[in-house]
Amino acid sequence: MKKTAVISTIGQDQPGIVENISNWVHELDLNIDDSRMTVLGGEFAIVMAVSGHSTALTMLEKTLDDKCSDIGLAYLFRLTEGKSTKSLETLRVDVETMDHPGVVNNVAQFFSGLAVNIRELQTDSVAAPHTGTPIFSMTMVVEIPRELHPSLLGKKFESFCEENALEGSIHAIVE
Repeated sequence: MKKTAVISTIGQDQPGIVENISNWVHELDLNIDDSRMTVLGGEFAIVMAVSGHSTALTMLEKTLDDKCSDIGLAYLFRLTEGKSTKSLETLRVDVETMDHPGVVNNVAQFFSGLAVNIRELQTDSVAAPHTGTPIFSMTMVVEIPRELHPSLLGKKFESFCEENALEGSIHAIVE
C-alpha cells in the first residue's frame, strides 16, 4: 500500500544536496510527489513529500539518519496521511509594505481569525529602486472555508490592509 512521508532538511548551501537526497529517494524506489527548495540566510532548505511502500519509507528515514550528518544536514521525517484539503476556493494573496517586524504575524492572525488556511507562503525583502528603503513582499496561497464568500473576504482584507498600511490584493487562481 502506498504511503506518504514529508521530509525537511536544512544545511549550509553547497553543490550536491539535491542530488544526494534525490538519489536516496530513487534508490528506494520512492517518488518525490511535491517539493520546495530554497536558500535562506546561506542555508539550503528542502521540504519534500515522498511516497511509496511503507518499508521503503522506513528505510529512507534510516538513510537520512545515517547520512545527513555526514554532509552537514539536519532533517525531520514525518509519515503523513497524504490527504489534500479541498475548499470552496483557493486564492492568491499579495502583500507589500515597508519592511518592519510583525507583518507575517499580523497577516497570519487576520486569516486565522476567519478560518482561512494558509497553504503556501513566500516572503522577500528588497531595496526600493530610488530610496533604498527595504520593501517587504509576501505571496500566499490560501484556502477559504465554504461559509466565507470570496467577495466578503476581499472587503475584509481591503479594510485590514488600510488599517495596517499594507498594499494588498486577493486574486482567484486559475488552474
